[in-house]
Order: sequence, then C-alpha cells, then structure tokens
Amino acid sequence: MPVEAFWQQVIGSGMAVPADRSLTDLTAELVQRLGSTDPGQRDGLAYAVLAHWIADGVYDDLLASLGDSVSRGLTVGLGAPSDDSVFRRSFSALVLAACVERDNAAQLLRVDIAIRWAERSLSWFVRERDDRGWVDSAGWAHSVAHGADLIGAFAASRHLDATHLGVLLDVIVERLAATTLFWNAGEQDRLALAILTIVQRDLLPVERLEEWLTTVAALTEQTRRTDLGDAGPSPAAVNATHLLRALYTHLSIGISPRAMTLDFGSPPPTRSDLLLALVTVLPSTSRWLYSSSPKPAA
Repeated sequence: MPVEAFWQQVIGSGMAVPADRSLTDLTAELVQRLGSTDPGQRDGLAYAVLAHWIADGVYDDLLASLGDSVSRGLTVGLGAPSDDSVFRRSFSALVLAACVERDNAAQLLRVDIAIRWAERSLSWFVRERDDRGWVDSAGWAHSVAHGADLIGAFAASRHLDATHLGVLLDVIVERLAATTLFWNAGEQDRLALAILTIVQRDLLPVERLEEWLTTVAALTEQTRRTDLGDAGPSPAAVNATHLLRALYTHLSIGISPRAMTLDFGSPPPTRSDLLLALVTVLPSTSRWLYSSSPKPAA
C-alpha cells in the first residue's frame, strides 16, 4: 500500500507537523501503522515520523502518555513464534526507545514513569519468541535488535541505578538462553552497545560484570537435542559466542555511537579488567583453537 499523498507531503516538508489535523489523531494513526507488514508504511512512515517528532520535542508535554500508549503495543500477539504481530511489538519497542532517549536528553519524565516503561519493556523482551531478522516481502522484524536498542536507551537513563542495570544484564542472558534462531543481522553488535552502555555508567562493580560474562560463557556449551539427531551447538550457544566476541572487539577498539546521550569519550574504568575476563572465557567457545589459554596483549 503506497503512502498517501497527505503523508507524502508531511515527509516532503521535512516532517513538519501538519496544522490542519490534531496531533492526537495523527499520532494514533502512526502508532497503528507500526504494525503494518508494508515496510514503507511501518519503517518509512510511522517510525520515521514518530522518531523525528519525538527527537524534535513535539511530544515533550505528552511524552508520558505517548510512551504509555506505545508500550501497550509490546503485548500485541506476544508469545507467537512467527507471525505478523511481531512488527507491532518490535517497532513499538523502537519508538519507546526514542521516547526514553528524548527523556535522557531533556529530562522530562518522573522516575516512576521510566521504571514502569522499563518493567513493561523487559517483560516483553524475555517473552518475545519471534527472533526473525529480515522477513521476505515484509522487511525487518528485528525484535532482538530493537529490544537491544531499547535496553541501551534505559541503560543510559538517569532513572536507573545499579540494581536496575544488573537486571538489564540478567534479562539479556534470559533472552540469549531462549533464542531459537541463529542471529545473522547484527543483533550481537546492538546488544554489545547496550551492554557497553551499562559498563560506561560505571555503577556496577567489576566482580558483578565478570560474573555475568561467566554466565554468558556457560551458554556457549549448550548443544541441540541429541534425540532429534542433531548434537551441534544450539542457537543460544552460537549467539552467546558471537556476543562475547563482539564485546571483546568493541571494548578493545572503543566505540563512538551516534545519537547517544551518554559520553563514550573515555574508556570505562573497568575496561582492562573486562578485557582480561573476556580473554579468560573466550577460549571455551572454541576449544579446538587453543591448547592453552591465550595471554592478553601487553
């Protein structure tokens, strides 16, 4: 379904808010289109316009109600392994991330609102069972990547303390353990950014972070069910391996993500300890490569 002339005009105007229709009606229409199976309607129109208006401050006085409305989309069809309902959930997560990022930049929300959104978001992320990235004829579903973006936005929030950040890490492990497909669309990098955002906050002790890495490494030992004639590594094992490698790479190089309110200008104080911990656990993901544990570079 092509984008109608009205919305084409909005996009062509640089996404200026139309003066001849109420913002409430426009928003309701856009939120509904987040569940479209047409990527032009969903990605190119609904998400693009909502994200632009949120970042531009259009919803600053309405951000709490907008986020509440969008977060309800996280439960639509939740639990289905693969059907079209995933688009509403996944793109609701992406728009909610834009709301959190706006609050991170402009400090608009009360703490109870941010925590309510976080609870709804994490409940969705651990219960989501549609891991598909690209869907033929419908475009990106990408629930894992969009969930990672949402967790990353919460990780940068001033409303979340050390206890909350620890919960974010634990939820990522739960999501890893429940994965049913091998990730092949950059999901590990999006999750790595969320994790490194938590690390950059420097609120969790290094012992807690090292314990978490050990838990992720344990997932890499999982195998598929032998009673089905397949004893190869499970999706959880492969995805956990790729996540650990992504963390090591990005922590080694240093990252400078776009559109982040958190400053990544200097490495986190725990960087050296975490690199050493990663060097310790990574050999277990490919034991045949190592006759003994490698030593970190000087």
